[in-house]
Amino acid sequence: MTLHLGYGTNGLTDLRLDDALGLLADLGYEGVGLTLDHMHLDPMAPDLTERTRQVRRRLTSLGLRVTVETGARYVLDPRRKHGPSLLDPDPDARAARTALLVRAVDVAAELGAHAVHCFSGITPPGTTTDTAWKRLTEALAPVLEAADRSGIPLAIEPEPGHLLATLADFHHLRGLLGDPGPLGLTLDIGHCQCLEDASPVECIRDSAPWLRHVQIEDMRRGVHEHLPFGDGEIDFPPVLAALAASEYRGLTVVELPRHSHAGPELARTSIDFLRDAMTRGTTPKGGAPC
Repeated sequence: MTLHLGYGTNGLTDLRLDDALGLLADLGYEGVGLTLDHMHLDPMAPDLTERTRQVRRRLTSLGLRVTVETGARYVLDPRRKHGPSLLDPDPDARAARTALLVRAVDVAAELGAHAVHCFSGITPPGTTTDTAWKRLTEALAPVLEAADRSGIPLAIEPEPGHLLATLADFHHLRGLLGDPGPLGLTLDIGHCQCLEDASPVECIRDSAPWLRHVQIEDMRRGVHEHLPFGDGEIDFPPVLAALAASEYRGLTVVELPRHSHAGPELARTSIDFLRDAMTRGTTPKGGAPC
């Protein structure tokens, strides 16, 4: 299978970034989903350009590819998880999130990343759906302009509970924006199991033309909880086979943000699990791997 496995730094927050990157390279990962946060390449601290260049040199020396992720919980507001969002009622607050995403695009360009990940946010109380979509499209416009200039795709993630929660919502956003070239999709395999009517395999096949980033973990139907592989309900060999059969050639990043306390061990067991599942996914019945 042609899959490029990575691991998200949001699941390694107890490690220094240099140590986390070294661990992933030693385990055989090809890349990293780098969440910009106060402990890992803080996007709000001084000297961001020089610190980014240092990370680029480290990635290059280890042979790691990278996607820039922007799901840090308190990077903008120490009291509001993921706040402010692109849907915030305060235009200045929305602008702060937009500025962070533009900064993430600049970081991604410096790193040579293959995409920048983002999400819409939860619709604030008292906000109509039409107003929320209008805020989202307006707030994303400068980010898409930056992505277009840099050649780095913006990969928005359908997130359970958010305005943009499903693949149908992603296509609705595409329509509202006029299907801009820089806009792509982050597909979280667990979210497909949790929320979508279609199976994870069907989601991959249906969304293949727009895939710019993939996150992967186990999950159960109707429960938004990122689980280590084997603890949920997903049948992974056909999922990985569908990814390999698609045109997607970016990173497939393990996403276990609530398991940082066991990050090094889970990074090891996750890559072992995925390698085994890939082998099983390419083994015909009664035959050797093809």
